Amino acid sequence: MELHDIRAEIDRIDRKIVDLINERYKFVKKVGNYKNDKGAPIYVPEREKALLEKLCEINEGPMQSDTLRAVYREIMSGALQLEKPLKVTFLGPAGSFTHQAAISRFGQSVELTPASSIAGVFKDIETGRADYGCVPVENSTEGAVNYTLDTLMMTNVNICSELNLRIHHNLMSREPLDNIEKVYSHSQVFGQCREYIQEHLGHLELIETVSTAKAAKNAALEPGAAAMAGKAAADLFGLHILAENIEDFSSNTTRFLILGKQQTEPTGDDKTSVCFAIKDKVGALYDCIKPFKDAKLTMTMIESRPTKNTNWEYCFFIDLLGHRNDPKVIETFESIEQQCSFFKILGSYPRNTL
Repeated sequence: MELHDIRAEIDRIDRKIVDLINERYKFVKKVGNYKNDKGAPIYVPEREKALLEKLCEINEGPMQSDTLRAVYREIMSGALQLEKPLKVTFLGPAGSFTHQAAISRFGQSVELTPASSIAGVFKDIETGRADYGCVPVENSTEGAVNYTLDTLMMTNVNICSELNLRIHHNLMSREPLDNIEKVYSHSQVFGQCREYIQEHLGHLELIETVSTAKAAKNAALEPGAAAMAGKAAADLFGLHILAENIEDFSSNTTRFLILGKQQTEPTGDDKTSVCFAIKDKVGALYDCIKPFKDAKLTMTMIESRPTKNTNWEYCFFIDLLGHRNDPKVIETFESIEQQCSFFKILGSYPRNTL
């Protein structure tokens, strides 16, 4: 075939793809009408997971599964907007890694609104200003994001989904490296890039900001300033990347939570997050953790945080494999709650395995 013949075939297939997407969207609108009549949630993480897994199973290539998921992410984003316009808040400003995570989960078609703080994300959901929110909770290098855990303890929103995002940091500025006197970034980023900082930036002033996007904005406005942030922030604020992938570990990954008011249904591959405060007695923590072992439930995270109500009183956060509706999980929680002065289920949600 000549090149123009091949391109004509591609054009024919593209027209067919557009027709099929629009045919799909006609049924999506019917689904939206049904959900709105029944008061059912528009975003259904368990349905989303099942759909993507099924599509990857039937994909025979040469399209890679990552490409297929990315394409369908935007198809599903457009579908959400047709069913009911969704508002999603995230820890901003625009260009932050949390912004990237929100786009990764909801696509570009929903209304994405930055919040100035993690508490602001929770408040937007609680007050109804947003339908869902996205916040960081854990990094593979630096551990838990404490403020997210602290706020989860006090809020009435649920965790309804999670996602893992591979994080790459870059040194960026509008000036050459020799002119830089100070570097802005989030405290977690400084922790994730310790080796690079010690070797290359040890003589410079390091200034913490609330987000990497804020750091990039400062670097764009101030002479002699640089930032450590993602490439999206460099593009957004017109900065030149002076050094790429400066994180200490190439596998550096941050886990994000999608927050909302709904409870998700079991998928057969779920996580549940809980927090509890133990009673002041000998062996109290052991008594609370032993039921997990007895029930053969796998814990994937355990963290402790001060309750802030009483000095030296701590709240423990645990993620486990299983759903809050699983009989084994229900029985275990009932056993643990008897040992606690405070016990709260933060949410059950499809497990992210990527």
